[in-house]
Amino acid sequence: MTKKIDSNSQLPLSTSTAGCRIAQPSSEFYSIFSQEEILGIIDALELRREIPLKYSYKGRGGKIWDNFYLKYITPRWYRASSTEIDLLKENFECINDYAQNCQKVNIVDVGAGNSYPVKEFVTRLNKLGRMNKYIALDISEELLRVSRENFKKWFPKIDFSSYQIDIENNFLAKILLEDQANLEPEHTAQIFFHLGVTMGNHQNRAGVFRNFRDSMNKNDLLIFTNEIGSSSQWDGRARGGLKYHVEPVYSWIKNELGIRAEDCELVRKYDDKIDSIVATIKLHHPYTLNFSFGKIDKSVEMAEGEEITIWRQHKYELPELQQDIERSGLQIVHYSTDKYLSNVMVICEVASH
Repeated sequence: MTKKIDSNSQLPLSTSTAGCRIAQPSSEFYSIFSQEEILGIIDALELRREIPLKYSYKGRGGKIWDNFYLKYITPRWYRASSTEIDLLKENFECINDYAQNCQKVNIVDVGAGNSYPVKEFVTRLNKLGRMNKYIALDISEELLRVSRENFKKWFPKIDFSSYQIDIENNFLAKILLEDQANLEPEHTAQIFFHLGVTMGNHQNRAGVFRNFRDSMNKNDLLIFTNEIGSSSQWDGRARGGLKYHVEPVYSWIKNELGIRAEDCELVRKYDDKIDSIVATIKLHHPYTLNFSFGKIDKSVEMAEGEEITIWRQHKYELPELQQDIERSGLQIVHYSTDKYLSNVMVICEVASH
């Protein structure tokens, strides 16, 4: 467990030296991220001018995401289900049929968040007597706590376990091996979920696909959703997460880094270098970000006008998506789109050779 530090014990410091602002991350920043994660953030800033979106789900960022989901995505009497919930509902029979080779099913929810997207699916599977265990995996300790509270409230009799994992950097198979030492793969299938638009948020999508492939047995399925279409055809309007999630994330990150509000602005745009829609912190002055904690003592210098990417979303075109899946050693067994042809759910299995 990360040791928490009183966020009032050290305020973010932003000073000026010969026209260059100097910023120091807050004490809360150092309490949230491990030394390895801090070095990862520094490397991403130096190499790509980016703070990977996955880190925005940690600390208070977890609460930001949960609030966003509950306010804008969770089904209400005045609002239909979210896209991934609808696609899971429409594809339930298909998924259940593909998993018929085994008596029981483990749900491995990668990027579980608050677990709302799988609630109805688990309910239906449990009524059929097929649910064995639910395993929640997320980079955020905060969201794993929310997941546990929700799931145990909904399904007190279903076995639950959770692990903190960065799907881009941690070996998924190792964690599952530790969790399921006595699992008999011939009798229990694992369904891996990666829902929302998380696949398109990753910087290393190919590595994520391979991580899933290396964790799957012959009876297992990978099921994920993502937006489809051309990212370059974005109309410039901020909707959904690009509006309602990005705004509080922008405020939180600039405060944690110690960047003054008047020294920057939030920019949303299409980035042709990574073929993604992005949100960035654009600096109005030169800045030096000083990171000093434990053995870490590094600075990142940024010029006026430079931008720090804090959010990215890559829309997949179907031929590209199929190519990425097949290159990883997986194969598509089924896919379906929503009625607007803007989102896809893909069901994959280990490729037969």
